[in-house]
Amino acid sequence: MAQRVTCRRVYEDTSAEDGKRVLVDRVWPRGLRKEAAHLDEWLRDVAPSTELRRWYGHEPERFAEFRRRYLAELRDPEHREAAGRLRELAARDRITLLTATRDPDHSQAAVLAEWLADGSGG
Repeated sequence: MAQRVTCRRVYEDTSAEDGKRVLVDRVWPRGLRKEAAHLDEWLRDVAPSTELRRWYGHEPERFAEFRRRYLAELRDPEHREAAGRLRELAARDRITLLTATRDPDHSQAAVLAEWLADGSGG
């Protein structure tokens, strides 16, 4: 499944290779009109909690700990339905996980792509 899940910035142009386009941010991307995003789904409930997101602050040196905490959050009841929906999408189609962050390689989208590719569900 690794080749079927990619992640990138929501502000980038769409591609024929995208498959299903899924926004995985809790907050709508600043300055982006909904129709310009060309989304198939917005799974805000799969995003990290506000508390975890604020702690992380997109500081790459905190990424390993962010990843560990976020994977634990994905097992929490408030994330379970959205995480299940994301697994369903990835099982059926090629998907692109979208985020507004400037560094998608150190984001929840990257963690989710790895999580989905692993197939263990956490």
